[in-house]
Amino acid sequence: MVNNDQMDKLFDEARQIALKAYAPYSKFRVGAALLCEDGTVVTGVNVENRSFGMTICAERNAICAAAAKGFRRFLAIAISTPDSIEPVGPCGACRQVMGEFMSGDIPVRFSGNGPKQINTTVGELLPFDSLHELRK
Repeated sequence: MVNNDQMDKLFDEARQIALKAYAPYSKFRVGAALLCEDGTVVTGVNVENRSFGMTICAERNAICAAAAKGFRRFLAIAISTPDSIEPVGPCGACRQVMGEFMSGDIPVRFSGNGPKQINTTVGELLPFDSLHELRK
């Protein structure tokens, strides 16, 4: 189980990496930090393309980078959107990929640059996920 101090550190990593995002069109940077089962943290940023459909989200970037390193089991994910005062949750595609690699009880924290943070789980972000139901 991930404690609050671990989530704070993970979110700090997401906040720091968000500053390296490639977002020349939207000016909306996103950073994600993924805590792997062995304690390794893998980060990702959004990488835009002038054809917005080609943009890669930070969450999927982190998950794909972790998968490329052989990680398949994760304990938590944190997402930072420093260009928004309000927290901005993962998009539908990211939620689907998170559901592919993470059980419904995995903690998720996201926040903008304001004081409000959302602490939830993958299951709450993606309710009635058929993949998790099929695994039972």
